[in-house]
Amino acid sequence: MADRSTIFALSSGRPPAAIAVIRISGPQAGLALERLTGRVPKPRQAALVRVREPSRGEAIDEALALWFPAPRSETGEDVAELQLHGGHAVIAGVLKALAAIEGCRMAEPGEFARRAFENGKLDLTAVEGLGDLIAAETPAQRRQAFRQLKGMIGDRAEAWRARLIEALALVEARIDFSDEADVPESLITPAAAIALSLRDEIAAALTDGHRGERLRDGLVVAIAGSPNVGKSTLFNRLARREAAIVSPYAGTTRDVIEVHLEIDGCPMTVMDTAGIRDSAEPVEQEGVRRARARAAEADLVLWVTDVSAGDPTCAEPPQLTKGAPQWHIKNKIDLLRNRARGVATTRAKQHRKKNECEFVFSISAERGEGLDALFGALADFAKGYFAGVETSLVTRTRHRRALEETIAALDRAFAEAASDNPREELIAEELRQATSALGRLTGRIDVEDVLDKIFRDFCIGK
Repeated sequence: MADRSTIFALSSGRPPAAIAVIRISGPQAGLALERLTGRVPKPRQAALVRVREPSRGEAIDEALALWFPAPRSETGEDVAELQLHGGHAVIAGVLKALAAIEGCRMAEPGEFARRAFENGKLDLTAVEGLGDLIAAETPAQRRQAFRQLKGMIGDRAEAWRARLIEALALVEARIDFSDEADVPESLITPAAAIALSLRDEIAAALTDGHRGERLRDGLVVAIAGSPNVGKSTLFNRLARREAAIVSPYAGTTRDVIEVHLEIDGCPMTVMDTAGIRDSAEPVEQEGVRRARARAAEADLVLWVTDVSAGDPTCAEPPQLTKGAPQWHIKNKIDLLRNRARGVATTRAKQHRKKNECEFVFSISAERGEGLDALFGALADFAKGYFAGVETSLVTRTRHRRALEETIAALDRAFAEAASDNPREELIAEELRQATSALGRLTGRIDVEDVLDKIFRDFCIGK
């Protein structure tokens, strides 16, 4: 620890602001605080101090100083904090003064959180929860991230890991002390029972339809249809801004355009895709391919048709998804003749193959007719989709992969234990593999390959 550099950074928002917080962590934190303020306050008690430039003694600001000696600090190291006035010159003066102190340097993105992880203050899932909490855009995302920060999945994974170690200890006792009279021969049976029970618990945690990940990233809605049916106009209506170019020329949209929205507190990613049609033009072909691929992965597809131009897909829209619902959006009703204008209708019909409701909306994206009903249905769909999902354990693909590896190892262990001639060494090895997978989930072992990826997305000062 003594050889480690001391880091500092602005940990609050961009200046100018009412208050700016500068955090210092590392072995020289106390010295840095003393050099700038003349003293180190009592631990965890705020003190009013005058901050000076060390070499000339020039006053920079009056501030509150706090001192958190190791290990009872956020990072597990000595930590000092200055709460200053949030002007550009004040912040720049303090950062410059800290940089002049030997052994101190500006922190890299996520370095405070990384040191907290390395010193056992946070496990890897809590670090991810912290990052998600900072990035949360909706109340539902905030609640999910806070639960993860406070150990929603990390504590459960550690409890599972402890039970696995118990099962592994039984098997290894049978291997290592098989010749001892006081070691029973039936230790494999209770170990297999633990493995089976854990397998069922972990499998139950994975049966959420990936909705925990969807809440973190947002429900994916793809707008698809033939060229020039009004997809981009509808997309801009949902985005409430000119996010996509709208023109009367078919094929204007060549690539997938995304916008992140919040609808009644639910996160949603809406995609505008290229018009789907047969084309000999290579760039448009690639756009159509991407449109079909993204629609197939979406949670909901809005298939838009032009009811004023005899769009052939009006009668029978193609089914682009395998399991997700697809709504039919009949656009440009304002251009229809011999019909009452300004009236939007909504009806539901039974899907022939999957016995699900497919909603059909008649709208005018250009004039805004019928959009209230469509937007209300989208909000209801999102609320129903995310109902009860905030308590899902799994919020990232990394979590799911680690738990799936754990289940696979437990399945192999149980299958070997249930065989006619169980080999204790193989059972022990599979239990070790399961234990290692859970250890990687929380960051206890073998996580160097994911650390940089996780921490690089953090802001400097966190």
